[in-house]
Amino acid sequence: MNKNKKLADLRHFLAHYALPPDRPAIPLGLPGADAVLGGGLRRGALHEVFASDWGAGGFAACLAIQAAGKKPLFWIRPDYEALEYGPLSATGLLELGGDPANLFLLRAPHADDALAAAADILACPHVGAVVLEISGSPRSLDLVASRRLSLLAEESGVTLLLLREGALPEPSAAATRWQVRTLASDPHDDDWGAPRFHAQLTRHRLGPLSDFLLTWDSEHGLFHEAKAHSGLVVAAPADRPAEAPRQKRA
Repeated sequence: MNKNKKLADLRHFLAHYALPPDRPAIPLGLPGADAVLGGGLRRGALHEVFASDWGAGGFAACLAIQAAGKKPLFWIRPDYEALEYGPLSATGLLELGGDPANLFLLRAPHADDALAAAADILACPHVGAVVLEISGSPRSLDLVASRRLSLLAEESGVTLLLLREGALPEPSAAATRWQVRTLASDPHDDDWGAPRFHAQLTRHRLGPLSDFLLTWDSEHGLFHEAKAHSGLVVAAPADRPAEAPRQKRA
C-alpha cells in the first residue's frame, strides 16, 4: 500500500468517526466565547440552536452569516415552520450584514423532506452554511439522523445550524448546543437597536460550558459583549409558549 493510499484511508477513517479535520474555526468575535470554544465555532459540524423565546432565529442567522462568508447560505424550512413563524426576509438578512444574493430559501412539505434536502446540500463543499429549521420533535429527527448530518458536514466542511423552535433538547451528535433568548436594547448604548442575545452553551463536545451576553455588530459581522440591562423584552404569546412541543396538525 503506497503512502497516498494510506493518507486517503486515514482521512476517510477520521471523517466517519467524527474526528475533526484541521479546519480553521469561526471566531464569534467575543474573546471569552472564542476561548471557551477553542478559537471559535467549529467549522464543518452540526450546531443546535434552541429557542427560549422568538429570538433564536436571529442568533442562528448571525452564526450562519459568519459561517457562510462569501459562499452560498441555504435556509431550509418545512411548510409548517413557514406558516407558523412567518416568511423569511432577504432585507432582514441584509440588515444583519449578510448578502441576500447568496441566500437560497428552500421550502419542504414535511420535516422528512427538509432533512433529505439538508443531506443533499451538505454533500456540496461549495456551500458555506446550511440552516435547517425544525420545530417540535418529529420522529425522523432522531440520534441516527443527527449523526448522519454531522458526518456529512464533517466530510464536506459545510457548517450546519439546526434551529429548534418549540422543542426540548434530545440526544444528538451536535458539536454544540445553544439555548438562546433575546435581550432588550439599552437606550443609552451607542449600539441601540443592535440585536442582543443571552446565549447559553449547554452542550460542547470538545470543551467546557458557559453562557454569554452578546451584541451583534452587523457592520463587522462579529459579536461583542453586551452589557447587562434590566429592561424587559416582549414575551412570547401566552397561547404559544416557545418551549411547548408542537401539536400535530390534523
